[in-house]
Amino acid sequence: MAEEKTFRDVQIPANKIEINKIGVGDLWQALKQGYDDFTAHPTHIVFIAAIYPLFALLLTLFLAGKNVAHLAFPVISGLALLGPAVAVCLFEMSRHRERGREMSWGSAFEFVHSAHFAPIVALSLVMMVLYVAWLYMAQLMYTGLFGDAAPASLAAFANEVLNTRRGGALIAYGTFVGFLFAVVVLATSVVAFPLILDRPVTTMTAVSTSIRAVAANSFVMALWGVIVVALLVAGAAVLLIGLAVVLPVLGHATWHLYRRLVKPD
Repeated sequence: MAEEKTFRDVQIPANKIEINKIGVGDLWQALKQGYDDFTAHPTHIVFIAAIYPLFALLLTLFLAGKNVAHLAFPVISGLALLGPAVAVCLFEMSRHRERGREMSWGSAFEFVHSAHFAPIVALSLVMMVLYVAWLYMAQLMYTGLFGDAAPASLAAFANEVLNTRRGGALIAYGTFVGFLFAVVVLATSVVAFPLILDRPVTTMTAVSTSIRAVAANSFVMALWGVIVVALLVAGAAVLLIGLAVVLPVLGHATWHLYRRLVKPD
């Protein structure tokens, strides 16, 4: 009787995964395919519209109630660091549609019962750690400029930020540090999550491959990052309701971008 192969036996090393060079046109095509996936099965809008924005709003209100209104923006903006982990079910939906199979909530969570689940959880925890680190850095920047005293209110803090030199410094430092966190998340996760879902690889292999893909396409991937941020800002502008469309489209589009970045096995 043939011996059953384990995940360790079939896993693919990083040097066996080839990276493609892509162009700006590939980004638009990925977005178009992502939108097509979204319109093909839009019922998951309930999950994005109800849970993700609601979580953000409730968490922000909770923090404001605890007199830490200065963390309201970092809490919301930092949710983009968790986006790749949240989007795994959307990647699975796109993969099913690509193979001519049904797109459904059932299919979206099939990976939970596979060998891919543990690496996905491990990488999701890394994203969570980065999110917490971002909030910690936001707190350090605030205390470094404003001291230990909490702002009197959200309105008072907004006035300080927009009309004082230390507020301008907070915007500058926060933008720079946030940019660094965004680069790290983009480089380590944009290919890693879909690759883990698609092939038998370890978390480290997926992350190293993602970094290689971004490095090989630095300009195009930088533009992708700008597009993602712009769409997230636009989606969040109307009380986060726009995220109900932006998040699933970006999730599906990331799957198709992965298909362009990594050569098929």
